[in-house]
Amino acid sequence: MDEIRGDEIRGKTEGTATVPLSVLDLVTVGQGRTATQALRTSVDIAQLAERRGFHRYWVAEHHSMPGVASSSPAVILAHLAAHTERIRLGSGGVMLPNHAPLVIAEQFGTLEAMAPGRIDLGLGRAPGTDGATAAALRRTDRLGEGAEDFPQQLAELTRFLDDDFPDGHPYARIHAVPGPVQATAQGGIQSPARPPIWLLGSSGFSARLAGALGLPFAFAHHFSAQNTVPALDLYRESFRPSAVLDAPYALIGVSALAADDEREARRQVLSGALSMVRLRTGRPGLVPTPEEAEAYAFGPMEREFVDSWLVNIVHGTADEVRTGLDDLAKRTGADELMITANAHGGEARLRSYELIADAYGLPTD
Repeated sequence: MDEIRGDEIRGKTEGTATVPLSVLDLVTVGQGRTATQALRTSVDIAQLAERRGFHRYWVAEHHSMPGVASSSPAVILAHLAAHTERIRLGSGGVMLPNHAPLVIAEQFGTLEAMAPGRIDLGLGRAPGTDGATAAALRRTDRLGEGAEDFPQQLAELTRFLDDDFPDGHPYARIHAVPGPVQATAQGGIQSPARPPIWLLGSSGFSARLAGALGLPFAFAHHFSAQNTVPALDLYRESFRPSAVLDAPYALIGVSALAADDEREARRQVLSGALSMVRLRTGRPGLVPTPEEAEAYAFGPMEREFVDSWLVNIVHGTADEVRTGLDDLAKRTGADELMITANAHGGEARLRSYELIADAYGLPTD
């Protein structure tokens, strides 16, 4: 195995934060905005996150959702790598069953060559979309097999990244390039590192697998809050020390939005909640404006969903968000918080990360 050290995985705390703070980006597209504008906002947020001391910046894979322009994480990460210098960049995550393991190894080997020592490879086993879109991605309607084969696919991807298929294996003479094979070629020099693998999940399956393999684990608290503590407990109970980690390391994705006053924070998160209502009822679209969300007549079931959704979004003034994040870290024992700020416009998201950084006294340059 190429060298992976725990210090490439474990984050560093800054300011008064009790755990490292990071960013999860869905590249959301609001009504009246374009994907081009959304991607420019992603660059702005990544640069702000780097400047203010956030530890890592991840992009999530989604498909067939008009309001989410993150269908190609590797492409977006290459763009972000060209506009940043220090912050870790990664996938949160790439949905492994949607792709051939060799393709992912090649993509992330390329990213590692572009930004040495800064790339994380987070992997999930869900499709990141509806069943019909997943079938179109995978060219099959046998979708259950993708999830069931996840451990085998993960093992294959790991061997491609490490270039260590055993003799006699059908893939022993196949190499992911850029990758370790270049170090063994005549006159070759290759970085001794490769992107660390993280397992992502919203239930217990990946928690148990990450623990058994001694890998870092990221849990989607932002849309599966009721399962967070049980999944983290299962991960820690299942953990076995490995060449990657000698002790468990878990981050959780958290929806959080800070604004200059409570009312503005509520307006911003309500637009995201309306967007989720439409997604869950089969009407995905661009993220609505706060004005549309305020004027929308929620039905009884929609209101019940919105109320339950907003309970798990930490929002308010900067001090209120800091208190909420601290309480969540303490309650879950998470080793790192990865904040996603979903709102209609890029300005609100940028302002939120700036306010959170100020609240924790993060670096200013």
